[in-house]
This record gives sequence, structure tokens and C-alpha cells, in this order.
Amino acid sequence: MTDLAPRLARLGRALRAGGVGVTLRDELDAADALALVDMRDREEVRTALRIALKIPREAYDVFDRAFAAIWSGTSAMSAPSVPRAPRESAPRGGRLLRWDPDARRMGEAPSAVATEGEEPGFSSEALLRRKPFDDGSWSPRELAEMERLLARLARRLASARSRRLVPTRGRGRPDLRSSLPRALRTEGELLSLARRARALDAPRLVFLLDTSGSMEAQGRFLLSFVLALRRGVPRAEAFAFNTELVPLTRSLAPGKVRLTLQRIAASVPDWSGGTRIGESLNDFVRLHLRRSVNNRTVVVILSDGLDRGDPARLAEALRAVRERARRVIWLNPLLGDARYEPLAAGMRAALPHVDTFASAHDLASLERLLPRLAV
Repeated sequence: MTDLAPRLARLGRALRAGGVGVTLRDELDAADALALVDMRDREEVRTALRIALKIPREAYDVFDRAFAAIWSGTSAMSAPSVPRAPRESAPRGGRLLRWDPDARRMGEAPSAVATEGEEPGFSSEALLRRKPFDDGSWSPRELAEMERLLARLARRLASARSRRLVPTRGRGRPDLRSSLPRALRTEGELLSLARRARALDAPRLVFLLDTSGSMEAQGRFLLSFVLALRRGVPRAEAFAFNTELVPLTRSLAPGKVRLTLQRIAASVPDWSGGTRIGESLNDFVRLHLRRSVNNRTVVVILSDGLDRGDPARLAEALRAVRERARRVIWLNPLLGDARYEPLAAGMRAALPHVDTFASAHDLASLERLLPRLAV
């Protein structure tokens, strides 16, 4: 990331403007910390910065807003909108001094009134991250941009590295234990070091997508995510269900989103119709569970839980999946509404057998889910 230093400077400036006492030394510590983490992992970067900048717990909200704005493409001249905390150490006379990383000197803090051209702003990408999937105003250009963002999200998951170290011929940490036998072959001279690096995680994923009428918008976007994921994670499988279960894996053609979606819509019976989740999951258990799921598999179910079938059958099927899988994740787009409660009979029957119950109503919610999809 070539603009790392300017981003850190803008982040420190935004935090100080919000009343968080971040110093230049803290910013230098943050730069050192970022050299030790995977810069493609947004959550890992956020955690490293929060620790290195010594953010107090009561300022977590201010930090999260500043980080979200600056690390998601906000213009270099923009700053996130953060509330100003009261300062107890303001000098007499009312002047507030702070470190200006651009001028590299202490200067007077700017007035709370923003001048022209300095109003907080967000990039179009940041706005798309929070645009609900079921918003009816998606333009063709926005759909194309969202597909690009979903593909980038899939690449992050496919290239995530585990904490496990494996031998490598390239750059990595020196492995002295493995280097010693090499030295014995050269009369004790250590001419080359064996090295180890963090292994690439290869997640094993199974997606079960509700294609009933109430899930049509969300299903389209998650299918786009699965299509992109298939490029880097060949062990990802997908099934659609409404009134019956339909395997989709062989129909997924990476890079041909619209064509694939049209083909799937034509091949899935009762597309955008009703749903019988329990019967569909029972078919999955009976026909595909043993082959597709093992103790390293993460099973992701996308559904609003509005089931017209028997809740007991749903619970029974989900219990069988949970006993065999590493993790079961249920994505319910209705969770994007703070007023939502899982009162539907199907949803209540499913929850005891689910490890993670989360929303999938926009791209930001999928980004928060990414660590849970890794092995």
C-alpha cells in the first residue's frame, strides 16, 4: 500500500480532532505494527492499529468511525465525521494545540466550524458497502461495481493466511532447526537458511441459498460472491433451495455473473416462489452431507427462516449438519433491521444448531463475516 503514511497521518489527525490523545510516537508504532500483519485483512489491520495507537475503550466508537472512513477510500482531503470529546487539558485562553503531521510541528487545532471544501465525505465505494441488497434503486453501473467489490472480497478470503508455518523456498522466518542439517553438509558452515512462512488457508465452504421470492435480491448478490469465490477456492460448493434442493456447483462459471444467474434461474424449479427449508435440508443431509461436509467445512445458509414446512424436520436436518461440520453460519438479511426478532417457527427451530447468526443485507455485513469463513 503506497499511501500508508498519508493514511496513518489522516487517521491520527481525525482521532485528535475527535478528542483521542494520539501522539506522533503512536503513529510510528502503528506503522511498525502494520509491517507485521496481513494488509489484505481489513479486520487484522483495524485490530493492530487500535492496539498500536493505544486507543482507550471509551474511544473505540470514535476510532471505528475514523478507521472505516479512511481505510475504505475516503478522499485524502476528507476526514471522518467524529464527535468531539471534551478536553480537560486545554491551555488557558481557550487555544487547543495538537501535532500537525503534515507541517511536522505543534499547531493550533482548527475551529469546530469546517471551511469550504473540508466537509466530511465518503467515496462511492464506501456508500455501496452500506447500500442494502434489497434496495430497488440499483443501477447497472452500481451492480457492476458491486460485483467487482464482491470479487475483491472473495480474493481476500482465498488468499488469507493461517498462523500455521510451513517450509518455503521464498521469503519467510528463519528456521534454525531445519537449517542445522544443511550446515552439517557444508562442514558446519551455515551457507543458507531454511525458512518457514504462514500457510495459505484453503477454506472448504458449502453455501445453501434460499431462492424464494422474499430472498431474491440477497440471493443474487451472494451468488455473485460465490461465483467470484470459485476462482480461488475450488472446494466451495453451492446449492439452491426453495421447495426442493438443486446443486449449483457445476453451473457456476466464474467471470460470467449475469449469464450464470440467468442459467441458474432457469434451472431451479419455483425460482422466487415459496420455500420448504426443512425438506430441502433433509435432502441435502440424505444426498450430499457425507460427500460435501467434513470437520473442516464451514456451512453457510442464506435464508430469512420463513419456512412453510415442519420446523421439527428443519431442526433435525440442521442438527445432522452441525454434528459433521466445523461451523454452521446462518445469514438472515432481516437482521439488518434493528427491530427484527427471530419469531418465525423455522428460525426458532434452527437457532439452537447454529454457531453464528448474522446479517447479510449489505457488503459491510459480508466483510464482517469474512473471518468466520476462514478455516
